[in-house]
Amino acid sequence: MEKQPARGTEHPLSILREEAYKVFTDLGFEVATGPELETEWYCFDALNMPKDHPSRDMQDTFWIKMSPEEIAKAQEGERSFRPVMRTQATAATVRALEQAQKENRIPAAFITIGKTFRNEATDATHEAQFYQIDGSMVGENITLGDLKGVLLHFYKKMLGEEVEIQFRPSYFPFVEPALEVFVLFRGKLLEVMGAGMIHPVVLKNAGLDPEKVQGFAFGGGLDRIAMVKWGITDIRYLYQGDLRLNQF
Repeated sequence: MEKQPARGTEHPLSILREEAYKVFTDLGFEVATGPELETEWYCFDALNMPKDHPSRDMQDTFWIKMSPEEIAKAQEGERSFRPVMRTQATAATVRALEQAQKENRIPAAFITIGKTFRNEATDATHEAQFYQIDGSMVGENITLGDLKGVLLHFYKKMLGEEVEIQFRPSYFPFVEPALEVFVLFRGKLLEVMGAGMIHPVVLKNAGLDPEKVQGFAFGGGLDRIAMVKWGITDIRYLYQGDLRLNQF
């Protein structure tokens, strides 16, 4: 009998994305979207990243090539419209919060899952492109305890009730206090997310009054959740178009 050719199936990241959206929408989060080709304002400035912040350096960011004259024109005024491949999906969350404020829809909670880009060396746990889960919740009396509860619920739904999760203090310019989330993977703790309480400057940039509302935000790799969930040892397998991914 003639051997049948291998058949493709739904990609692991597509499966995981829909599972993640279901967890958050069941909690009342609204799905938000944003462009992969972003502006410097939404990717950096609005997120309280100073002009000299290391994340703006070329080794981390894919800037769109422009002439000096074009760059100067794009940076005129309060907001810089210089184009950049977004380095995190948080830009979509900021856009969603800004729009919700204009429409008087606060309190609100948003979740977005989309591709992001980093100009960095690749290895088993790092890629130049990856999918990021990013979310936020803003309203009155939102606390760090609310954030922890949401993230524990999410990871237990995605990885099982017995998953080992750790929270550690950290630093990100757009949240204060900030923390990192780690999951036990192959006997070691793997960082899967950064999170914290939204910095007052970020709230102001979205048109919100930090004296009246508070909020939390989080962002992490969908790819790393896939690695833990299915025991994928190298993140690069997810982007090679290899039909052997069917095994996952």
